[in-house]
Amino acid sequence: MDATGFSPVRVVSDVRRLEEGAGARFSVAVEGVQRDAFVVRYRGGLYAYLNTCRHELLPLDFGDARFFDDAYDALVCCHHGARYRPETGECLDGPCAGGRLTPLALEERALELWCVGVKRPPSD
Repeated sequence: MDATGFSPVRVVSDVRRLEEGAGARFSVAVEGVQRDAFVVRYRGGLYAYLNTCRHELLPLDFGDARFFDDAYDALVCCHHGARYRPETGECLDGPCAGGRLTPLALEERALELWCVGVKRPPSD
């Protein structure tokens, strides 16, 4: 565990298995609290967030790791329809517009994908 209270977690054993548009759920300990999280592949990039909608702190999915809307242009909360930009976690539309998902840092090690911490906003 590092100084921020985060223990790295292996997300997937073979990153090639996470196909375009697919998602995977995992669990991380953030500051000693176990939290649900997810990763998605979007336009070739990998993006991970805590699986907590900014509206009512519910998971975005129904437990099935399906996070995209039908148009494949936003991550959508299945409970209230909040729409988030996949690349940034910014809420584009819905009851928490202007909010943001909590981004997680990813690292590829050989073919494994690891979550290595919470991304902090760049300091000015």
